[in-house]
Amino acid sequence: MHYRVKPSTMLMLLILSAVTVVVFRGLYLPVWSCTSQPTNQKVHVLLLSSWRSGSSFLGQAFNQHPNVFYLMEPGWHLWTTMQKPGMRSMKMALRDLMRNLFLCDFSVMDSYLPDQRNISSLFMWSHSRALCSPPVCSLTPRDQFSNQTLCDKKCDSRGLEKVQEACTTYSHVVLKEVRFFELESLYPLFQDPSLDLRIIHLIRDPRAVERSREESINSFLKDSAIVLEQKSIPRAEIELLVMQEICRSHTRIFERAMQKPPPFLKGRYKMVRYEDLARNPLEELTALYDFIGLEMTPKLEEWIYRVTHGKDRRSVKDAFTITSRNAMSMSEAWRTKLSHSKVKRIQQVCRGAMSLIGYRTVDSDAEQKRLDIDLLVPREPYQFSWLPSKAEETEEPKKN
Repeated sequence: MHYRVKPSTMLMLLILSAVTVVVFRGLYLPVWSCTSQPTNQKVHVLLLSSWRSGSSFLGQAFNQHPNVFYLMEPGWHLWTTMQKPGMRSMKMALRDLMRNLFLCDFSVMDSYLPDQRNISSLFMWSHSRALCSPPVCSLTPRDQFSNQTLCDKKCDSRGLEKVQEACTTYSHVVLKEVRFFELESLYPLFQDPSLDLRIIHLIRDPRAVERSREESINSFLKDSAIVLEQKSIPRAEIELLVMQEICRSHTRIFERAMQKPPPFLKGRYKMVRYEDLARNPLEELTALYDFIGLEMTPKLEEWIYRVTHGKDRRSVKDAFTITSRNAMSMSEAWRTKLSHSKVKRIQQVCRGAMSLIGYRTVDSDAEQKRLDIDLLVPREPYQFSWLPSKAEETEEPKKN
């Protein structure tokens, strides 16, 4: 028997079939997958480093770009609010804090700020050009460099509502953080379709880090206790153990990202050494701008030159002050100012990281002070290596 179906009926059946497919896909497919693309055009950058590694300078190199909304170490609020915490117990909360701020949701700060939530409650807030510019504050035009001293005086009483509004108007959100000691806790952010996350991992010679930490050691007492999980440790041993943890974290992060990275890390991680920045600041920063989709401008080139070619003097009263100085000279200062006995101890606990990242050790005080001996190993071409697939693992090894 043959049946005739009206065109209108056939159209209705096709529509119902399409709706059914959509509904079932929505029910059974995951909310996101590692191949999902971000749903907006904003780029999110985590500048990942450790204390006294030059991250304040690198952060300012992004902060002064007119397309960047920058915050300096928002994780400070979490670490200082919790009562006697350890870094392992806080890493997920820190990750979630980063996600909300990347999405310009500042309500997440309610748990970490005093009742009067002005921008002056944010850690080192006046170091952010965006918080000294419209719509937060009319002091600094968005295409001009900010003046931290004037910003402190004129922009401190603005509310966080304006900060959130400002954040949404920039193409790039850059957060500088020194409190992540591994990458795994960040994996959900890479897989989140609402984010386009890039990691810039800044590493500095641990001997130079130690020399810089010595100048402001009291600034890091609480952070050191958190890094060491609040363990009871003799005061004389604390600093060496903290440096050991810092070196281990750099090794973990670099190996995970470069040697056995998951697929969603492809093209989203870049390591830079502070010493390379000091030697070739314009070249290195231009490469970092390219990595996150920013353009270098003549004004920024001038700023970079000025801030890296100044006097060698600086005040140690403020551990976060950025001043114009000779960057290359500062990167080598540890060789004449740090005792060789301390250098030997740092080299012992950080030997693996130094070898991996490309820092040569010194075997004597005389060798340490010979500045004509280059201790920076030339960097290999930047490339990813991938875990082999199961199919590749079962293949016969290829003959040379």
